[in-house]
Amino acid sequence: MLKLTYTENSFYLELLTQSIEEWIQARVILTLRVGQSLCIEPSSATFLLPVDLPGLGQLHTELERDNNKEIMQLYACDTEYLEVNLRGYWLSVSPQSYEGGFVTTMNHSTECFLHQLWSEAYKNASVVIE
Repeated sequence: MLKLTYTENSFYLELLTQSIEEWIQARVILTLRVGQSLCIEPSSATFLLPVDLPGLGQLHTELERDNNKEIMQLYACDTEYLEVNLRGYWLSVSPQSYEGGFVTTMNHSTECFLHQLWSEAYKNASVVIE
């Protein structure tokens, strides 16, 4: 499972071993216990990867091979970036919140590879943010 956490200034992509159902169930139980609201809805999330990132060709191959087209689409954004669009579930404290988490699941090898590409693309950017 992939989890994207959105904050006011950035986002973070994590690769988790739990199933999406187990993770959402645990989140629901936690919010009930602390008395917080929780909104869960089908949604999509996007992020950018540089077009010169080594391995993007393999990502296209993974997408075709594992039939993940309903969950992930790749779009040419401009000459410098490729947009990765994912279908999954948005979790936040209210429907209007811009901060929250997004979870999705697909073939495990595709999840691992996408996480690896994201890590490579943003490892230099995280040094600048800190």
